[in-house]
Amino acid sequence: MIVVAIAGAVLVAIIMWDAFEAIVLPRRVTRRLRPTRLFYGSTWWIWSAVARRLRGGQRETYLSFYGPLSLLLLISTWAASLIAGFAMLQWGLGAHLAVADGTAGFGIALYVSGTTFFTLGLGDVTPIGPLARALTVLEAGTGLGFLAVVISYLPVLYQSFSRREVNITLLDARAGSPPSATELLLRHGGDLEALTRLLGDWERWSAEFLESHLSYPVLSYFRSQHDNQSWLAALTTMLDASALVIVGTDGKPARQAQLTFAIARHAVVDLAQVLRTPPRTPDPDRLPAGNVHALAESLAATGLRLAPEDHFGEKLAALRAMYEPYVNALADRLLMALPAWGVVTVTHDNWKTSAWERSSAGAATRQRPDVHDEGL
Repeated sequence: MIVVAIAGAVLVAIIMWDAFEAIVLPRRVTRRLRPTRLFYGSTWWIWSAVARRLRGGQRETYLSFYGPLSLLLLISTWAASLIAGFAMLQWGLGAHLAVADGTAGFGIALYVSGTTFFTLGLGDVTPIGPLARALTVLEAGTGLGFLAVVISYLPVLYQSFSRREVNITLLDARAGSPPSATELLLRHGGDLEALTRLLGDWERWSAEFLESHLSYPVLSYFRSQHDNQSWLAALTTMLDASALVIVGTDGKPARQAQLTFAIARHAVVDLAQVLRTPPRTPDPDRLPAGNVHALAESLAATGLRLAPEDHFGEKLAALRAMYEPYVNALADRLLMALPAWGVVTVTHDNWKTSAWERSSAGAATRQRPDVHDEGL
């Protein structure tokens, strides 16, 4: 019996510490053996295996359920484990409980633990003796505190999600949907001041993203509102654009691009480490060597003063090697598509489409406008 009580105490301690690390502790947890890590590792493996058999919008809809649903399942798992742990403590220490038929087995201890944890206070079974009463009071306080922390945790989580999505949505008119770095630079039409401000905004966004997603890694599984958008595609687009500006300009734009590149790369590297996703070189390459010349020609129209092609390709390849293995690994892990490098000849800007326009032939498809058309 005492072994059961010890096991129950250990289970309660493990779950309480795990919930503290996941909800309260505002920093990355490096310990390998954690219930939360085991939970997400096993459930995502099953969920993603099914998703890989789906295609298009059906896959994205299915994947969009995982983040919120896994959060509810994790909280339920914590609660069930705490109830079982306290029941094991009560039963292992003798289960001094007053019941009508005079018997108090493990089932009764589990029932009392559940009603106590959720502070129901039914009173049909009562603890007898100081130890049983102390455990009951301790569990009631634990349950009340657990529910309070969970209730306050969910708004914080969704506020972080909402702040993340704002800049991703704003990127639609600036870089298309899905976005691309070349499209972003073309739409700015050589306006380096506006481009510098945009990179500055994304430097701050990347820092906020780094802080929130290291504290709450579950946000990585939350999908964006539109199937052709994602935080990973947006972050990769800004890394691509920063790399191109660093290679193709000097002065203030290049300096801001270096700062944005640094914090954005920091974000993808740290998140890959948190999700235990080792870097892997993209296969196939997003920008084969034969396409570098075409990319350079496209960028010449943006006003970027490009280096000679050989040096341009070498410098760009060196920057790409610093982040592409990480974003590629994250894309494979999270089943998110990476953006293209080249010019998107036909784009589907989300702000110019709707469910009604999709029913009209050609209404949802347009050629990339001139950068001065309609003020874009």
